[in-house]
Amino acid sequence: MIGTIQRALKVARRVFQQLKGDPRFLAGSIIIPLIIIYFMNIVFDALASPAFNVNVYVVPYGAFIVHFITFILTAIVLVRERTGGTLSRMFVSGYYQAEIISGYIMAYSVLATVQSLAVLLEINWLFELEYGFEKLGSIYLVIWLLSVISVAIGTLVSNFARNEGQVFPFIPLVILSVILAGIILPVEMLPEWSQGLSYTTPLFYANEIIQELILDNTLLDNLGMLGNMTLYGLVVIGLAFMTLREKD
Repeated sequence: MIGTIQRALKVARRVFQQLKGDPRFLAGSIIIPLIIIYFMNIVFDALASPAFNVNVYVVPYGAFIVHFITFILTAIVLVRERTGGTLSRMFVSGYYQAEIISGYIMAYSVLATVQSLAVLLEINWLFELEYGFEKLGSIYLVIWLLSVISVAIGTLVSNFARNEGQVFPFIPLVILSVILAGIILPVEMLPEWSQGLSYTTPLFYANEIIQELILDNTLLDNLGMLGNMTLYGLVVIGLAFMTLREKD
């Protein structure tokens, strides 16, 4: 067990070194979400009215942006690792699936942690949410957990893609999650046949918890949904373990 953890950490350190050598990727993963948030602020300013509660939408949309960008970047980079032969060399060196996947998830989760914090701080500043530290901390935890799950989903998708182009068919499914999660319309207003699909996207669980936090509930009031979200992430990670192959 200790040896497995050590090898996973070794993979994570190698990925960190690779990220440090690619400043454009690092800058893009942080700056692109912030630019999108800025233009989202322009749109919401144009829609502002007493009947339109911006707070209900801005944080969930921010969570979606983190989810979307993290998924896309992780999937594309890991496909590049596969095509470059890096994964094959790890297998030859004696690494197991769980060690490789764990290392990548740990490394990219650190980047997702910074990304989530930057997005939440910008949203709080631009939209003047004036949330207290406890509420902001709770929202951050939810967005952070979503970003980690997004890394896991990107890892899972990369196991089935043989080049960067094969990642793009999955993009509409991620965009569709905005509807299924109930951010645009409550899930109850969706057709009955589609309501069950809401449970297939982590954004649904994140949005449910965030909406409760906005209504001044706490994470303790949402332990069940938080547990479901965590379980979702563990299932995705497990699937990523099982589907990573040494050879295509």
